Amino acid sequence: MLIPYFCRSSMYNMTIPFFKYQGTGNDFVIIDNRHLFFPKDDTKLISKLCDRKFGIGADGLILLENHESLDFRMVYYNADGNESSMCGNGGRCIVAFAKALHIIADTTSFMAIDGVHEATIIDDMVHLKMQDVSKITATAEYSFLDTGSPHHVELAENLSDLNVKEKGARIRYSDLYGSAGSNINFVSQKEANTFAVRTYERGVEDETLSCGTGVTAVALAMHQQGKTTSNCVRLTVEGGELEVSFEKDEDGYKNIFLIGPATHVFEGKITW
Repeated sequence: MLIPYFCRSSMYNMTIPFFKYQGTGNDFVIIDNRHLFFPKDDTKLISKLCDRKFGIGADGLILLENHESLDFRMVYYNADGNESSMCGNGGRCIVAFAKALHIIADTTSFMAIDGVHEATIIDDMVHLKMQDVSKITATAEYSFLDTGSPHHVELAENLSDLNVKEKGARIRYSDLYGSAGSNINFVSQKEANTFAVRTYERGVEDETLSCGTGVTAVALAMHQQGKTTSNCVRLTVEGGELEVSFEKDEDGYKNIFLIGPATHVFEGKITW
C-alpha cells in the first residue's frame, strides 16, 4: 500500500503521490489524504493539478480521508479548485480506489458532502447509492432537480450536433439559476428505456464525457415526464454507458443507484 507523504526540498517543492481514475471518461486525480498532508485550501494548486496542459489533467480532484465511524470520507473539488457538491462518477471511482488500498472489500459506506453513501462492487461495476429525490420541478421546456448536485434537464434535437459548451454556458449563467448556477444536461431518447446525454458541468465550465449525478437526474426526469416506464434506465454518454435504477413512491424517488465502471488509469508523483 502506498502511504502518502510530502517533502519540501531547499526549493520548497512539494512532492504529491497521486492516482488517476476515470468513470466513463469522467476523470479524476485521487489522493490518499488519510495523513492530512494535502493543502486543502490551496485553490490554485488544485486547479493546476487538474490542468491538462500544465498539470496531471482531470475533471476534478478527490481526497480520500479517514472518517470516525464510516470506511472513509470523500472530499471533492472541481477543476477550478473549489470544493464542490456531490460527484457521482467520482464517488464510484473513490470506491474502486478504496478497494485498491484494501480499505474495503466489495461493500462500503462513506461520507460525502451530501451525506452518507453506500456502494457495492459487482463484477467490476460500482453500484453507488445516491440520495433520495423528493422534488422535481418540471416545465414545458426543462426539468430541474438536485441529485447531490443541481441539474437542468432539457430534451434536444440533433444532440450529436449541439454546441454543448456554448448553449450549456448560456443556461448555466442565465438568471434562471443565479450566481450559483447549475449543471446542464441535454437529452435525446434512443429507445424505450435508453437515452443519450451530453452534459455541461459547472466548475469544469465545459462539456465532460460523462456526469454521474447528471445521468441520475436525466433518468428520474425522463421517468417523471412519462418518457419511460422502466425503473432501470440506460444512459449513453460520450464516454460510454451507465445505468440508473430506482424505486418510485408517493414521496418521490428512493433506492437510487448509479451503476457503471470505475477504472484505474495510472499513478505517479508530481512535484510542485
